[in-house]
Amino acid sequence: MIPLERAVVARLESHGEKFELLVDPDLAVRYRQGEAIDLEDMVAVLSIFENSSRGTRSSDEALTKAFTSTDFATVADRIIRKGEIHLTAEQRRQMIAEKRKKVITFIARNAINPQTGLPHPPQRIEMAMDEAKVNIDLYKNTEELVKETVKALRPLLPIKFEEVRIAVKIPPDFASKAYGEIQAAAQMEKEEWQKDGSWICVVRIPAGIQGEFYDLINRITRGQGEARILNQVY
Repeated sequence: MIPLERAVVARLESHGEKFELLVDPDLAVRYRQGEAIDLEDMVAVLSIFENSSRGTRSSDEALTKAFTSTDFATVADRIIRKGEIHLTAEQRRQMIAEKRKKVITFIARNAINPQTGLPHPPQRIEMAMDEAKVNIDLYKNTEELVKETVKALRPLLPIKFEEVRIAVKIPPDFASKAYGEIQAAAQMEKEEWQKDGSWICVVRIPAGIQGEFYDLINRITRGQGEARILNQVY
């Protein structure tokens, strides 16, 4: 459980009653967005309150009427998912800023301008979001927000999501180190160790991070690695 001083109130009104829960604001928002978080890790007290500031707990009768259950986990889940999480203005501002940054980063890494074949810089995406007056809903997950944002941006920016397939060859001196780093950075399609100790593979990456991927190959091979695009995957 979390310290009481870190908690905010999550409140749900139902069947003429108020139900309150003391929760960690960040974890509660992430839980509501669909993350798998243990309820006990995000609450300050394992109790449902009628009025948390007074310490008045909800009666079993009220819980049963509203939720057909007095089970803490069942009721707490409903309150967090369906109720209002009372964030301070600063907490809300920070969380929205973080989520907005995630949306911008995702688009910059995974989309390109089909007219140039190059990714849109994050600054350009952010300016277009401002122009399109894109609203970031704190309780929606990143995938939903990306879809909404791209729809709003298309009249302003040409955007296309695609992947590229890249063939890579790593010299023997760098192969063992490169193996782990490339696996972490890209989706491996196939790989093969050569008789001379070199390693070759075919990977898929978002089109928007081609430059970043080539920089990785150059860094881990000191410029001796080879990489070439095979084709684009739409």
